[in-house]
Amino acid sequence: MQVVRMGRTGLRVTRVCLGTMTFGNQCDAAESFRIMDAAMEGGVRFFDTADVYPLGGDAGTRGATEEIVGRWMRDRGAREDIVLATKCRGAMGPGANDEGLGRKHILAACDASLRRLQTDYIDLYQVHGPDPETPIEETMRALDDLVRAGKVRHAGCSNFPAWQLAGALWASDVRGLARFDCAQPRYNLLFRMIEDEILPLCRAHGLGVIAYNPLAGGMLTGRYRGAAAPEPGTRFTLRGSGEMYRRRYWNEAVMAAVDRLGRFVEARGKHLTHVALAWVLAQPGITAAIVGASRAEQLRDSLGGAELALDAEEREACDEVWFGLPRERDAGIARR
Repeated sequence: MQVVRMGRTGLRVTRVCLGTMTFGNQCDAAESFRIMDAAMEGGVRFFDTADVYPLGGDAGTRGATEEIVGRWMRDRGAREDIVLATKCRGAMGPGANDEGLGRKHILAACDASLRRLQTDYIDLYQVHGPDPETPIEETMRALDDLVRAGKVRHAGCSNFPAWQLAGALWASDVRGLARFDCAQPRYNLLFRMIEDEILPLCRAHGLGVIAYNPLAGGMLTGRYRGAAAPEPGTRFTLRGSGEMYRRRYWNEAVMAAVDRLGRFVEARGKHLTHVALAWVLAQPGITAAIVGASRAEQLRDSLGGAELALDAEEREACDEVWFGLPRERDAGIARR
């Protein structure tokens, strides 16, 4: 597994990052442990989670994913082997200050994540999305304090549009605060909006880019080609997020594009999953891609794309997927 620097920092991460948002809902703790074991066996040393995970859970399950990751790191003695990333911003309780990017919530959320993860520091602490009700200066000051206290090594953001990311970098620069060292946007063959502004901005300012959804919620595995309806228990049917994933990817144009690409690469002896992941990792400015799974076997299969090289004809076929799709009416970047 290739290791690269995250942006301009000295932090080195594997090019595949394990996504954990299935832990505690789509898969139980035992299977989550097997998935993390498979990640280690495959050379993955970069794990990403969030305090609100698992995806598709409810108020009673928030934090369960971090707890599972924390128990696994303790049981395996693996904390120092892992670059650990988590996030805050979402609602973690009923109180007025139990969500958002205000100072009170960020500091409390970080301490709660540290307890659940059973560690005394987080390598990469990310805000899960913008908070329009909180000045970015307050958010960056709170993150700076966490870095200075040693609880956080690096700060990052997810789901920020380019104009808000630029504003955050400016706020940190003029005030001498810790800045965002990476961005985590949605990016795959079916959604390339970040190429217009976010990727150039990150390259210009030395930010790492950790792409989530590289397999489009499973659509780019070929699993759903020709399916009349999503299977129960998959990303497309989860409570609270299934509708969002169906809106993103479950339509005739996407199905047809995926089928064409799948038939093309399979005729060349390659798997669609591997091609989709390899394409993301080959794009300029991409540091790592987040790959999740609900079974260890899924992860082992996906990792086959980490070292795959695409030839010119395959790259052109991948490009044709995006160029041939109708553009989304809503180009915004919603949190997953």
